[in-house]
Amino acid sequence: MPAPFPSELTDHIQRSGVIAVLVLDRADDAVPLAHALLEGGVDIMELTLRTPAAIEGLRRIKADVPEMTAGIGTILIPEQVEQVVDAGAVFGVAPGLNPRVVEKAQQIGLPFSPGVATPTDIERAVELGCNLLKFFPAEPLGGLKYLKGMSAPYAHLDLKYVPLGGINQDNLASYLSFPSILAVGGSWIAARPLIQNNDWAQITENARRAVEVVRARS
Repeated sequence: MPAPFPSELTDHIQRSGVIAVLVLDRADDAVPLAHALLEGGVDIMELTLRTPAAIEGLRRIKADVPEMTAGIGTILIPEQVEQVVDAGAVFGVAPGLNPRVVEKAQQIGLPFSPGVATPTDIERAVELGCNLLKFFPAEPLGGLKYLKGMSAPYAHLDLKYVPLGGINQDNLASYLSFPSILAVGGSWIAARPLIQNNDWAQITENARRAVEVVRARS
């Protein structure tokens, strides 16, 4: 079976409640960005492979900010699995479900969360041994109402979900109220323009506000 998310890591993700999902254009921004998130209380981040800076940014965070739990997203081909593991990724994520990518993660022991959008996707993920699934794109698909309906037939499997896409400070609490949601992917916390402008203070404030919502959940 593929390497599922280990309990220690899933517990950490659940306590954190939010994962900062980031697009990094300059590797030099990685360390100050990680510090800004930590100052706001967010200690899990996903650097997306949408730019060449992601891998080098991850290396710098692993070296200089070891208290940050850093993974890599937008893993689309098996070769990228090896690249992100070599760079020190703690986990991997994809927007969709590519069995070849999941199987590669299995071979080298990388906790991996594929993206799901339909019941068929969930069943394929279950067959591959995945226990934490990315629900993407959350709001365009129908949001929390859709996720509740789609996941209901699989509730007995104790699958967990991390929704991403269209989630923000205003609807964060409603998503976190659903027990099957382990955490929420937050691209608004450190939006690309904020990183490009080095607005670390605003990123820290966004992180702090998100963490307040997480702490208030029952």
